[in-house]
Amino acid sequence: MLFKFRNFIVATSLLLTFGSCKSEQKERKIIPTAIKFKKEGELSLYKSDSTKIRTIDIEIADNDYERETGLMHRASMETHQGMLFIFPDMAQRGFYMKNTLISLDIIYIDDKGRIVSFVEQAKPLKETTLPSQVPAQYVLELNGGLAEEWVLEVGDYVVWDRD
Repeated sequence: MLFKFRNFIVATSLLLTFGSCKSEQKERKIIPTAIKFKKEGELSLYKSDSTKIRTIDIEIADNDYERETGLMHRASMETHQGMLFIFPDMAQRGFYMKNTLISLDIIYIDDKGRIVSFVEQAKPLKETTLPSQVPAQYVLELNGGLAEEWVLEVGDYVVWDRD
């Protein structure tokens, strides 16, 4: 009887140990979701001399939940799309790539619409904070590599409209 009880305890312990490891792994696994881009406006980027660079469709993040979630869990974004984060004031900003599956360019913009700093090719899934170099009120996220392709520079500016 003691032998059977000991075997039961060993088997139960193994099951709990491996079962809990397996469930922890499932919790850490990031699964891309079918979150669809929702066009909420258009944004045009201009060189500092007012030459138009590009116009893109934007999704707008203007409340705490949307700003905290951003582009997390999305498997892709089209080249002509971006997400504009709107904050109520100018302040130092810091973004990170937790649960973000695609490389992004993070463009920090002041209260007048001028690009004040940016981070190019932010690596997916990294939790390191990527700070603005100066205060910003808006942040634009684009697919990684577009800032370089479009030759964006500090001093360029943006103008947007909501749908």
